[in-house]
Amino acid sequence: MAITAAMVKELRERTGAGMMDCKKVLVETNGDLEAAIDVMRKSGAAKADKKSSRVAADGKVVIAISEDGKEAAILEVNCETDFVAKDENFVNFVDAVAARVLADKPADIAALSALPLDSGESVEEVRANLVAKIGENIQVRRFELVSSPEGQIYAYNHGVRIGVAVSMTGGDETLGKDIAMHIAASRPVCVAEADVPAEDLAKEKEILVAQAEGSGKPANIIEKMVEGRIRKYLSEITLLGQDFVKDSDITVAKLLENSNAEVAGFVRYEVGEGIEKKQEDFAAEVMAQIGG
Repeated sequence: MAITAAMVKELRERTGAGMMDCKKVLVETNGDLEAAIDVMRKSGAAKADKKSSRVAADGKVVIAISEDGKEAAILEVNCETDFVAKDENFVNFVDAVAARVLADKPADIAALSALPLDSGESVEEVRANLVAKIGENIQVRRFELVSSPEGQIYAYNHGVRIGVAVSMTGGDETLGKDIAMHIAASRPVCVAEADVPAEDLAKEKEILVAQAEGSGKPANIIEKMVEGRIRKYLSEITLLGQDFVKDSDITVAKLLENSNAEVAGFVRYEVGEGIEKKQEDFAAEVMAQIGG
């Protein structure tokens, strides 16, 4: 069967593969477009597997919110470079996955990966095909569902790298977005002092006691020093204790009180948190090859 330019063009558009690769596979499959796509998916999956060990510490955080503002899904998908993080195919994939999380509320990444997207292919299939098309490791890293049955969800994205979803009762949209923006900038660990993990507080107190004891001061003075430093520590890591980022003369707690509002919870994602990005040392690499 003669392979036409139109056939090559269609296969290229559907797979994102190179023109010569498309023509070669169409020849192998005698012009059967669907069979050619299957062949290219298989080879694409093999390429994706080879890329899966590469560090993906860049990417995008996106937030999908329900129409009534009562539920939200926050999602992080990673790639290797900021160039790909801005790629239209990557962005569309991340947005589609976030919408699926919000709609189906999967239990974990494995369950999410098996869900179908609008194309009929699963999240994992689309991800693998995207790896083959773009040429970078892409990973759906994490997601979280946020609900506010008594209030509203407010969100803020700082570029593509930081996303915050806040559950708040009372107040208004302006306040909600201000609180979300504050969380993005100030990185609180939790809402209030009561929410601070006991092990974190114990560890901090142990460090502060050791520091204070090194001063040689009497025990009663050391106790007061530690108490003061603990108060400062708690004000720094809790949302309610922090000074409002847009007006340092007022705490977030006071800001909320003035508007008769309360924050029930929040989720803050930043791209690449906790991922160790490989630092290339080309000189060492060359020397190692010479030595070998």
